[in-house]
Amino acid sequence: MKFRRGGRFMPSAKLRRKGIEVLGKWKTVEIDPNLLVDEQFKDVVCLEELTEYKLVSSDKVGKGNKQKRKSEDLSEDGSEEEEEAVPPKKKKKCKDLRTRADKSNDTGATEVDMPVDEEKRCEEIVKEANHRDCGHIAESTSSTKNAAKKKKKKEKVVKNKTSQTQDAFPPVTTSKKVKNWTTEVLSTSTDHNADVSAWKDLFVPQPVLKALSSLGFSAPTPIQALTLPSAIRDNMDVLGAAETGIKTAILVGGMAAQKQERVLNRKPEIVIATPGRLWELIKERHPHLSNLRQLRCLVIDEADRMVERGHFLELSQLLEVLNDSQYNPKRQTFVFSATLTLVHQTPTRILQKKNAKKIDKKTKLEMLMEKVGIKGKPKVIDLTRKEATVETLMETRIHCDTNEKDYYLYYFLLQYPGRTMVFANSIDCIKRLSSLLTILNCDPLPLHANMHQKQRLKNLERFAERESCVLLTTDVAARGLDIPNVQHVIHYQVPRTSELYVHRSGRTARAANEGLSLLLIGPDDLINFKKIYKTLEKSEELPLFPVETKYMTAIKERVNLARQIEKAEFFNGRAKQHDSWLQQAAEALEVDLDDDLFMGKKTSEQEESQKQKMLKGMKKQLKHMLSQPLFKVLMKTKYPTQSGKLLLPQTSAGNSETALSIISKKQAKKKKSVKLN
Repeated sequence: MKFRRGGRFMPSAKLRRKGIEVLGKWKTVEIDPNLLVDEQFKDVVCLEELTEYKLVSSDKVGKGNKQKRKSEDLSEDGSEEEEEAVPPKKKKKCKDLRTRADKSNDTGATEVDMPVDEEKRCEEIVKEANHRDCGHIAESTSSTKNAAKKKKKKEKVVKNKTSQTQDAFPPVTTSKKVKNWTTEVLSTSTDHNADVSAWKDLFVPQPVLKALSSLGFSAPTPIQALTLPSAIRDNMDVLGAAETGIKTAILVGGMAAQKQERVLNRKPEIVIATPGRLWELIKERHPHLSNLRQLRCLVIDEADRMVERGHFLELSQLLEVLNDSQYNPKRQTFVFSATLTLVHQTPTRILQKKNAKKIDKKTKLEMLMEKVGIKGKPKVIDLTRKEATVETLMETRIHCDTNEKDYYLYYFLLQYPGRTMVFANSIDCIKRLSSLLTILNCDPLPLHANMHQKQRLKNLERFAERESCVLLTTDVAARGLDIPNVQHVIHYQVPRTSELYVHRSGRTARAANEGLSLLLIGPDDLINFKKIYKTLEKSEELPLFPVETKYMTAIKERVNLARQIEKAEFFNGRAKQHDSWLQQAAEALEVDLDDDLFMGKKTSEQEESQKQKMLKGMKKQLKHMLSQPLFKVLMKTKYPTQSGKLLLPQTSAGNSETALSIISKKQAKKKKSVKLN
C-alpha cells in the first residue's frame, strides 16, 4: 500500500470531480519506522506528498494529468526528469474555482476520511465561488460594448475570490482517520458546550478552554483554582495538599518492558510512570529519556511517602539525577499528596537517639523541598482539614476480640451489600480471608504485592464493574486508585500510621460523594488506634457502629463451620505440596525418607477416606445454612399455605437502609439528645 497526499489537507470522496494539474514532484515523507509495527499500517510501503500543483477542472486536466503521470513514473525510475508544467491560458467560459482541498484525478492518490462538517464547509465555499464567478461571466458576455473592461474586472474578481477561497481553509495535515478526543473536541459544534467562564480568570489558554467546554468541565476543582494561576501566570513551583487521584499510568512495573519501550519510541510529550520502571528505562539509556535537561515540568503524586528514608530507592536516585547532572533551572515542580502537611508522632525510640529531632509541619516541607529539588520559594496550598479526612466521610468503629473480627466482617458484608474495600496489614491475612469468604459464597477479589500485575489489574477491573463486590487488599491499594462509587472501607486491621489510615479511607467519599470508614479494633490494635486518633486531632470520639445482636448467633455458626473447612483444606493442601516436594527431592538424590519427615504423616486409606467424608459432610451442612435466609422478615397471616408455612425470598435489612444512613441517623439522635439535655 502506498499513500500520497497533496495540498494542505486531504479531500473527501464527495469532491472527486475536482482535479489538479501537477507542477512539481511527489516528495517522500519520512515516517517513524516504529509506526510500521502497528497492525493498521502493516501494508504501508511509503508516504509521499505533493505541494506544487494547479487547481483545474477534472474534464480539462485529463490529458495533462496522463502526461504528468507518465513523466512522474519515468522520473521515479530514474530514466527521465519531470518538467515543470505550464499553466493553462484563461478562457471566457464559466469555470469552477478550485482550492487546495480539491481531489486529484491522479490514480496514485488515496481517499482519506475527513470530518463531515469540513466536507460541507468545503462544498459550500466552492459552490458559492462558482455561482458568483459564473454570474459575473454571464454578465460580461451579454454586453459586447464593454467587453474589454468586463474582462479586466472579471480577472480581478476571480483572483480575489481564489485567494479568499484558499484562505477559507485552514491548514490541516491529516493522513488518516484518528480516534482522538482532542480532535473531536476541537472540531465539534458549540451548541451544547458548557459555560467555562469560571476558568477564564485562571489564565488557561483559549484552546484548553475550548476543550474544557466541549468535555463539560464547567468549573475547576478547589485545588485547580488555587494552583493554576501560580503555575501558568507566575511560573512558580507548587506544593499542593488535597484529595488527589491519578487514574492513568503509561510506564509501570510488572508489564512488558518491550511494549512500553515502543510507547516511548513515539516520543510522547507527557510521561506518567512509576519510579521503578522509569528509572530502569533511564539506566538503559532510552533515547527519549537521554536528555532530561529539557524536562519542563515534573509532577510527583503521593510525594510524602515516596521521599521517606528507606522507601522508593529508584525515585531517590531519579531525583538526584534531575537535581544534579540533568538539572534544568526553568523546570517547574508540582508536588501533591493528601497527607503532605500531616506529621505523625515520632516513636520514642527514635527520639532518644543522638541528633534526633522532632519533625513539625514546616520541617517536613523543607525536607521534602530539598529532596525533590525545589530551590526557590514555592506556592504552598493546603486544603486539608484539621482531621485530614474529607467532610463527606463517615468514620465509625467496632470494638471486639481478635477472633471475632470474622463475625463482624461477614455480618457487615451480608447486611450492607455494595462496593466494599477491606484492608489488612499482611498478605497472609488477605489470603486467609479470601479462602474463608470464598467458602461463605461472598466471592471476594484479593489484591496484594505477591500477585502478578496482570491479575491485579484484572481483579481491579472486576471490582469496578460490579455494583456489589468485596476487594480484600493490603496497603498496596491504599494510594493512587480512583475507583468510582466505593461505598465502604473496612479496616480489618488498624493501619500502623495515620497517613495509611487517611489514604485507606480516601478510597471512598471521593469527588464530593459520601462514604463510610469502619475500624475493627481488637486488643492488638489499640496502640495504633490511639496514635492515629492523637495525630489526626479528633475532637470527638468515633461513633460505634450499630450491630443487631439477634443475628450474631447464626453468623457465628456459619463462620465457625467455614473456619473448620478452611483449616482442613489449607492443611491438606499445604501438606500435599510439602510432601510432594520432599518426595521429588529424595528421588532426585536417590535416598530414602523417614515417615516422620512428612507433614501429613502416612495414614491408612481408611483414615484418609474418613477425613474426606467428614470434610464433605461439613461442606454439605454449610451449604444448607447458606441457603436459609439470615435476615428474616416477619409476616403474620391467618391463611395457611400448602407446606404449612409462608416461604419468603432471602432478604436483607440493608436493602432499605444503607450503613451510612443508619450511622447518620444514630449520630443525629445523639446530637439532638445532647441539645435537649
